[in-house]
Amino acid sequence: MVASAPLVFAMAPPAQGGAGPVWVQFLPFAAILAIFYFIILMPMRKRQKKVQEFRDALKVGDKVITTSGMYGSITRLNDRSVQLQVADKVRIEVSRAAVGGYQGQEPVVQDTGSM
Repeated sequence: MVASAPLVFAMAPPAQGGAGPVWVQFLPFAAILAIFYFIILMPMRKRQKKVQEFRDALKVGDKVITTSGMYGSITRLNDRSVQLQVADKVRIEVSRAAVGGYQGQEPVVQDTGSM
């Protein structure tokens, strides 16, 4: 019969001083949030502000293009819609949100693509 000796594990004493202040542990999380804000949220807010300023500045007689590609001249403005003359004696009413930009200029409203 073989005698078995008890197995003893040595444990290191706990480290002195701990892990430091608690706020240091949140620095990587705060850095990720700051990067997210400056790369994604801030430019998106600037773009939304530019689009809103464009839509507020629309006036009768402006030659515009809609986000669906219709060219026309504004003949009437409402709070939520715009009436466009797209041909001689042909007028359509579209949402203000459908107006993408002025004819011959870069579009103010960027196409987000379809699903």
